[in-house]
Formats: sequence, C-alpha cells, structure tokens
Amino acid sequence: MMSVVLAAGGTFPLLPVLVVLPVFGALAIALTPSTRSETARIIALMTTVMTAALGIYLLWNFDATDGTFQNLSSQSWIESLGISWLAGVDGISLWLIVLTVLLFPLAIYAVIPEHSPKPYYAWLLVLQTGCLGVFVALDLFMFFVFFEIVLVPMYFLIANWGHGNRHYAAMKFFIYTMLGSALMLVGMLSLVWLHAKAPGNDLTFDIRELAASDAVGTNAARWIFLSFAVAFAVKVPIFPLHTWLPDAHTEAPTAGSVILAGVMLKLGTYGFLRFGLYLFPEASHYFAPVFLTLGVIGIIYGAIVATMQKDLKRLVAYSSVAHLGFIILGTFSLNSEGITGGILQMVNHGVSTGALFLLVGWIYERRHTREIAKLGGLQKVAPIMAAMFTLVMLSSIGLPGLNGFVGEFLILVGAFVAHRWWAVAAATGVILASLYLLWAYQRVFHGPITEENAETKDLNFREIAIMVPFIAAIVFMGIYPKPVIDRMEPSIDVLVAHIEANVDGFTEPVNENRQGDGWADIEVEHAKDGEDHSADEDHGDEEDHGDDAGDEHSGDDE
Repeated sequence: MMSVVLAAGGTFPLLPVLVVLPVFGALAIALTPSTRSETARIIALMTTVMTAALGIYLLWNFDATDGTFQNLSSQSWIESLGISWLAGVDGISLWLIVLTVLLFPLAIYAVIPEHSPKPYYAWLLVLQTGCLGVFVALDLFMFFVFFEIVLVPMYFLIANWGHGNRHYAAMKFFIYTMLGSALMLVGMLSLVWLHAKAPGNDLTFDIRELAASDAVGTNAARWIFLSFAVAFAVKVPIFPLHTWLPDAHTEAPTAGSVILAGVMLKLGTYGFLRFGLYLFPEASHYFAPVFLTLGVIGIIYGAIVATMQKDLKRLVAYSSVAHLGFIILGTFSLNSEGITGGILQMVNHGVSTGALFLLVGWIYERRHTREIAKLGGLQKVAPIMAAMFTLVMLSSIGLPGLNGFVGEFLILVGAFVAHRWWAVAAATGVILASLYLLWAYQRVFHGPITEENAETKDLNFREIAIMVPFIAAIVFMGIYPKPVIDRMEPSIDVLVAHIEANVDGFTEPVNENRQGDGWADIEVEHAKDGEDHSADEDHGDEEDHGDDAGDEHSGDDE
C-alpha cells in the first residue's frame, strides 16, 4: 500500500501525519492555561488515541505478502546535502509502530502526575513523535534527528517527575546515550562521504541506496558498523553498557518507566536490524560472535543480579537486561527463526514489562515503598492485583501459552542451529528468570500480612480496564502468534537474503527439518534409515547448506 487514496484523487500522507500529530498535541497543550490541568490530560489522551487510530489503519492496510517498504513518503529537505524526509514501513518496523501508538495512551491514562501536568503531558507527546520517527525513517539524517530527540523529553520526565536520586539518574541516562550517539554521527558522516566519493554516486542519506552500494571497503565498513553498534548497544542496553538502565528505571515516574521499557529500549534493538544488519551485512556477520557473547552474558548477568535486588522496580529493570540479551541473541543468529523471535520478543517485552512497571507503580502509590521486605501478604487484600501480577509475571518468564514463550522459543531455535553452545548457555536464563520472578512474587504477595499492608486497596475499575489490553495481548500472542509473524516474515526473508548476497561464503543457518510455507505448517521428519546421526549432530555448523539456501524462509517453527 503505497499511499492512502483520497476521493479527490490526492493521497493522504499517512506516515508524516502519524509522526507529527503528537507534536501538534504538545503545542496545543502548551497553549492551554496553566490552571486547566485536566484539559492538558484530555488533549494528550485525544492526541494519542487519534495516533493509535492511524497506527491501526496502517496495520489494517499493510500488505502481509510484501517484504519491501510500504506507504513510502518522500520529500526533499536539504537538497544540497542529499537529505530528505524519507519514510516507509515494512514487517520489521510495523509491530514496533503499533506497540508505540497503543502503549502511549495507556500510559497517559494510567498515571496522573503529582505536579506540573502541562509539561508532563507535552513531553510525553514529543517522546512519542521521536520514537515513531525512528521506526519509519529511511533517511540516515532523519533517523539520527529522531534518535536524538527522544533523549530530551525522557531526561526531563526523569529529572522533574522521578523519585529519589532522579537528577543523577537523568544525567547518567543523557550522558551515556549522547556519547554513543556522537560516535554514530561520525560513522554516519563517514559512510555518506565514502559513498558519495565513489564514481557515479551522488550525496545521499537514503539507506536503500547506501545498502546497495559497494563503495565502502570491508575494513572501513567494519569500523563504521562499530560506531553505529556502540550507540545501539548503549540504547538497548547491552552488557557492560547497561548501568544507566536500572538507575533510570528506578527513579523514573511510572509512565516514564513504561515507555522506556516498552518502546525506547527497542530503538537500539531495531537499530541493529535496520541499520546494522542492513547497511553492514559483512561487518554484522564478522562481529556476530562478539554480540552473541555479550547477549548471553546479559541474559545470565541480568537474571543473577535481579535475584539479588531488594527494590521491586529495580528487579524488573534488571529483568529487562536479561530479556534484551535474548533479542540480541536472536538478531545475531542471522537466520529467519532467530530474527523473527527477536522482533516478536521486542513486542512481547514491551507488553509484559510495561504491564509489570504499571503494577509496581500502583503498589508504590498505595504503600509508598518498593522494598520487597516491607511488602508481603498483598494477595489477601488485593486478589485482583495479585492475579494480574501472576499472569504478567508468567508471561515474562516465558510460560507456554503466553506471549513470552513463542519469542524465546524461536530465538533459542535460531541460535541453536547457528551457534548451539550460545543457545545452551542462554537457555539457563529461562530457569533463572523463573527463580527471581517467582521468588519476588512469593515475597510480595504471599506470607503473613503486616499492619501497614492490611489497608492496601485492590485495583479499581480504571486500573483493571487499563490492564485488560495488556492481558489480552499476552494471551492472544501466546496462543495464536501467526497473524503477527506472518506480517514479519517477508521482510525478514528479504533481510536475510540481503545478508547472504553480500557476505561471501555465508548461507543462512537453518534447521534441516524445517518444511512448509507457513508458521502452522511445521513438520519434523524422521531420520532416514541408514542416516549418519553423528553427522546430523553438527549440521548447524559444518554441513553444506546449499539445499537449505533454496528453502522457503517464510515457514518458521512453532
């Protein structure tokens, strides 16, 4: 769907409106009188709801069979420098856009700020524009602008509406991400300059032209990839660049934590897919072992440290380090299963961890503490809250039938056929996740109830209504992920084919038993009589994949 056709014969600029609408909402809030705080909230809700409607329309009209960019929007910006507004959507970015447009109205409706509502809601809307701009950008300069825009509203949200040591957390977040982005800017300009210097090339920031070009040598591409990778690694964050995240999450306001976990951390993981693997396929393949190792370390380290936390919110923050390690593992498996699982897990983490931060925030509102030792027995006085927490927690663990299982399963399958020992090590993270989350639940909701906890109120109707979409997404994506995966697969196939075409001697590592053309068509073949099973053990690393290269990549394992 290249555009939305109007009755008069023109076209509706869907993506530009989707991106800039929240900014207009922020401007409208800025013009409201300071005494009309409720008006600011209404404007913010109306703006995010309209943005969500546009996002749903985009999803509804998305062609699930097309792996290329759709709804393309192009407008010259700084013509002399080859900079333009260039936006598009494919199966890799689609669900992140949908996640963004649906999560913001829920976060705004869920939490009422204690003070200064006008700037609070305005900054949230500016943040939404920045996130959406990153997910639709096909121009490197445009991407960089939106990638940096998000720092400003999140800094002010943490510093002005956060808790405790909020100024330190906000400054740490800003400095870490700015340093990473500075390196990326140097790499971005180097890439564009090297491309333009080659005979027959023009100055351009269009990632499609840059990805198709062979003007950048192998060594230069590897160095430029690393400059991008550092910025993305900080934003994810990947171990050992993760230390800003627990502080930011712990001190951020509840809505800030929801958006930070649900959307902003995905800017880094999305960056690796869209600008790492796509622009630098050879460098991505070359450095894959490094990122696989860091991903596995993040999975295990995040889980172990989470187990030791005394603050419930900080525990959930460290769980994000572990979950994002899984996404990195799937991404750098460089096969359809791993990348599909990684994208799916981006969405799953946004839903599950966003819901967890909401629940933790509501507990804090009632008890004014997040210390696990001071909580206990809450199930007796808040059974609905306990039930909601249980379901969300189990989804975060990866219980079969809930959304977290499907993503982690695909990641581990993809990693196993490509790098089996990394997959085996990562699988221990699933066990550790069960340990720290179940233990936290036991200490918070079970046991004897103290006098302070006895008066804790259960979730009210508004809070239950807010949790319903989260629960629905958790259950639906756990039971029937096919509609989500079907819209990813063609674009993932295009990306994997692009890597195969640009990396000498590389063929997608695949499961030899994979058959069929769709998610539901998986069959497991029985070994043929007389087959050498010892050779079969090593198929993921050593066997000739010539036959696999011709397999239909759109069929993944369930």
